[in-house]
Amino acid sequence: NNQIEEIFPEELARLYRLETLNLQNNRLTSKGLPEEAFEHLENLNYLYLANNKLTVAPKFLPNTLISADFAANYLTKIYGLTFGQKPNLRSVYLHNNKLSDAGLPDNMFNGSDNVEILIMSSNFLKYVPKNLPPALYKLHLKNNKLEKIPKGAFSELTGLRELYLQNNYLTNEGMDNETFWKLSSLEYLDLSSNNLSQIPSGLPRNIVLLHLEKNAIKVIGRDVLTQIKNLEYLLLHNNKLKARGIHPLAFQGLKKLHTVHLYNNVLERIPSGLPRRVKTLMILHNQISEINRNDFATTYFLEELNLSYNKLKSPQIHREAFRKLRQLKSLDLSGNNLHTVPFGFPKNLQILKLKENEISIIPKGTLSGMTKLRELYLSNNKLKVNSIYSGAWRELSSLQSLDMAGNQLTSIPSGLPESLEYLYLQNNKITTVSENAFESTPKIKGIYLRFNKIAVGALKESTFQNLKHLQVLDIEGNLEFSNSSKNKDDSEEEMEDEEEEEEQD
Repeated sequence: NNQIEEIFPEELARLYRLETLNLQNNRLTSKGLPEEAFEHLENLNYLYLANNKLTVAPKFLPNTLISADFAANYLTKIYGLTFGQKPNLRSVYLHNNKLSDAGLPDNMFNGSDNVEILIMSSNFLKYVPKNLPPALYKLHLKNNKLEKIPKGAFSELTGLRELYLQNNYLTNEGMDNETFWKLSSLEYLDLSSNNLSQIPSGLPRNIVLLHLEKNAIKVIGRDVLTQIKNLEYLLLHNNKLKARGIHPLAFQGLKKLHTVHLYNNVLERIPSGLPRRVKTLMILHNQISEINRNDFATTYFLEELNLSYNKLKSPQIHREAFRKLRQLKSLDLSGNNLHTVPFGFPKNLQILKLKENEISIIPKGTLSGMTKLRELYLSNNKLKVNSIYSGAWRELSSLQSLDMAGNQLTSIPSGLPESLEYLYLQNNKITTVSENAFESTPKIKGIYLRFNKIAVGALKESTFQNLKHLQVLDIEGNLEFSNSSKNKDDSEEEMEDEEEEEEQD
C-alpha cells in the first residue's frame, strides 16, 4: 500500500535473513524489478507481489519459497525457474493476470512437486497447463478461455480435492471419458457456465458437490452419474433439460444425493426416477403443466419442494400427488395458474407459498389438518372475504405469519388463529376495521394495512389496546383515499394525523 515503482537489489541483499516480503498494492513494474532482485534472500518463505504492474514474472526466485502471490498484475510470461526447483513451495497465486498458453513454460513446476494450491483464474488460457504438480489439492482455472483439457492433464493429480473450471468454453468434444477418472480424491467439481451439451462421462465416485449449471445440457444418460456414490449436491439449473431427456435410471443408487437444482430448464413434467433420498428439490421456472399421482411416490424424504413459476392449474394437480411426502416442510407453488387452493397438501407442512396465482377461492377442507403450518403466503391473488371457507384459519393452530397482501379483501378476515404474530394485508380494498377484528389474535406483533381504503376515523384505539405484543401497525397510504377527509380543514386533518401517530406508537 505504497507508491513503490522500483526495487534496488543491493537494498534487498542486506536482508539475508528475511522470511516474509510483502510488496502488495504498489506500482512495481517488471523494469523496476531487476532479475537479481531476490538472489540473496536465501531464507525467503513468503513473497507477496499482488496488485502491482508487473508484465513478466521474475526469472529467478529463491528455492526456499513456500508461498508466492502474483495476483492482479499484467503478467504475460512465466519462466522455468520462477516457480521451478522449489521443493518447499506450497501455494502459487496467479489469478487476474494476462497469461496465455504461450506464456507458460512446459516445465513450470519442475522440481516443485509439493505445490498444493494453484490459483490461475481470470487469465487467457485455452488449455489446462501441462505437468501440474502431483500434490495439488486445490486448482482454480475459472474465467479463462479453456476449450480443451488435453489427454492426461489431470492423470497424476490423485490428491486433488477441489477443481474450479467454471466460466470457460469447454465442450464435450474438448474432453474424453478419462479426463476426470484418475481424480480419485475429487470432492468439488465446478463445470458451470461452459458449453457442455451433456454431462461428461467418467466422473470419479467421490465427488460430493457437482456444479453443471449454465450449460446447454439436454440429456442425462443412464450411466453418467450412477458411479458417483458420494454425490450430495447436483446443480443442473439453467440448462436445456426436458423430462424425456432424463433417463428414468439416471439417479439410481445415489443414496447420498439430497439436493437437486433443476430450475430454469424446459421440463414439461416431473422427471421420473427422481433420487429416492432427495431432501431439497428445486424445479421452479420450468414448463410443468401437471402433477400426476405417482410423480413423488418414491421421494419419501423430501423436505423442500419448489414448483413455482411453472404452468400448473389446480385441476392438473392430483389430490393424492403429495400423499407420500410426510416429511415435507416447505412447498412453493407461487407464480402458477392456480384458480383455487389445491387439495391434498401434506399435513406436516410448515411453509406454504401460493403467491402470484389467480386464486379466488379457498375450498372447504383444503387447509384442514395442517396444524404445523407456520407461514402461509397468499399475496397477489384474487381472494375476497367470502371466498375463504368458514373456519379455514382456526385449523391452522400453529400459524405465525399470514400474507394476503394484494388481494380483494374489503375487511379483516375473521376467525384468525390465536398463534398469529404477523398479518400482511397491504394493497387490498379494506374500508373498515371492526373493534373485535383482532380479538382472536392476542399474540400479534405486526399488522400491515398500508395502501387500503380505510377512512379517517374508521380506526378506533380500542381495536388495538389489548394487543400487548403489537410492535408494528402500518396504516400509511390510507387516509388520502377517503372522500370525507377532502372536505375537512387543515387543522382537523393535523389533529387526526397526530392521533394516527399516537396509535402507531
